[in-house]
Amino acid sequence: MYSDLEGLKSRGCCSIPDASQKNENINQHSCCKLDAYDWLADINLVDDKRQFDCIEVRFKNSRKEFFRITEDIKVKRGDIVAVEASPGHDIGIVSLTGEIVRLQMRKKKVDPKSEAIKKVYRKSRTTDIEKWISATSKEVSTMISARRIVMEQGLNMKINDVEYQGDNTKAIFYYTAEERVDFRLLIRVLADRFTVRIEMKQIGVRQESSRLGGIGPCGRELCCSSWLTDFKSVSTSAARTQQLSLNPQKLAGQCGKLKCCLNFEVDQYQEALKEFPDTRKRLKTSEGEAYYLKMDVLKGMMWYSYADQFGSFIGLQIDKVKEIQAMNAKGELPESLEDFTEKIEETGPSFDDVIGQDDLTRFDKLTKTKNKKNKRTNKNNNRNSRNKRPQNNANSSNSKSKKAPEKSNTKTPKSKQTVDSGAKKQGNDKSSGKNRNWRKNKDKNKEA
Repeated sequence: MYSDLEGLKSRGCCSIPDASQKNENINQHSCCKLDAYDWLADINLVDDKRQFDCIEVRFKNSRKEFFRITEDIKVKRGDIVAVEASPGHDIGIVSLTGEIVRLQMRKKKVDPKSEAIKKVYRKSRTTDIEKWISATSKEVSTMISARRIVMEQGLNMKINDVEYQGDNTKAIFYYTAEERVDFRLLIRVLADRFTVRIEMKQIGVRQESSRLGGIGPCGRELCCSSWLTDFKSVSTSAARTQQLSLNPQKLAGQCGKLKCCLNFEVDQYQEALKEFPDTRKRLKTSEGEAYYLKMDVLKGMMWYSYADQFGSFIGLQIDKVKEIQAMNAKGELPESLEDFTEKIEETGPSFDDVIGQDDLTRFDKLTKTKNKKNKRTNKNNNRNSRNKRPQNNANSSNSKSKKAPEKSNTKTPKSKQTVDSGAKKQGNDKSSGKNRNWRKNKDKNKEA
């Protein structure tokens, strides 16, 4: 039902690795979640300086960890390595090496000299890769059966993902729950069912969406599964600052919470709003007072409307609004707001459309004219066919020269019709009798 590639795709593998080959192109940038580009790869280090002794290893979905490597092991990006785990060992793919790892550890606040950093054992062997492939092929079926067990026990939790260790001795179950769950009985049932060591990890809904991935409403891959690692709190004030409607269906992301991208442009909007005048002040003119309706922060526009003309929107620039407010503070009243609006002249295309190919309705006009032409030609053809008669041949001219008697339009009376019909019947009866007598005479002659 499920192929072996299902579990390997979530680890960044574009195809199933072969234990008998090098597997150099098994991991590519387009196949990975939270992919990182090594922009220091082309920089040559000093010969005396040793390469950084830590590497970053990728596991399932968005899980990455740092490991210490010894001098006798040389690896590069995309290599499959066996690393230290508790218990046993795990299999992962190298995602970063060199000095870029030092910057990545500084960003994630990991001390390179810490003794808690685990070690890299070796490059993966053929037996390691075979066990790794067999372990990853069980993850989807294990997750489905674990969800059934949770439903049978009536626990208020959701199993989101299952990750098997590379040596097939341990399985990590990721789950989300709104309340604290007592899953001690669940761990026993799962251990008896799958015969591995069970570890339960609770994650949030945002971590769930980052692990599973998906496509956002913008048409791109989710930020949490492509590059975003630190999840900051998002409030509705960010939407109000950007003049967005508080619609939960549009503001919520795949995880069900407010979109993280609402925080991306908040600082820019806050800086721009500092230049806007107070919206609570009304603009006084000789025509009446004007009320504030809405604004466009990036364009620097504000829309006002008169008290008795709410249907009309008058757009003003920020400078014009400040100018009117300054005049009102001095006790001066401008004639109207229309005097401060900027007239936008609609300019047409810079070229002359002689042929008319840029008109949206050009195809409709052609179809109408074509239909009219077709109707005219059909009518003319019908008229010509009626007027034309078939020409007679020279041989049959004499035979068809005689005209058939014309049918008279005068109707015969009913009495004559009945007499004619009776006479016809008598004639038919006589002819039938003669035929019968002739047949009898013929039969007698044969017998004689």
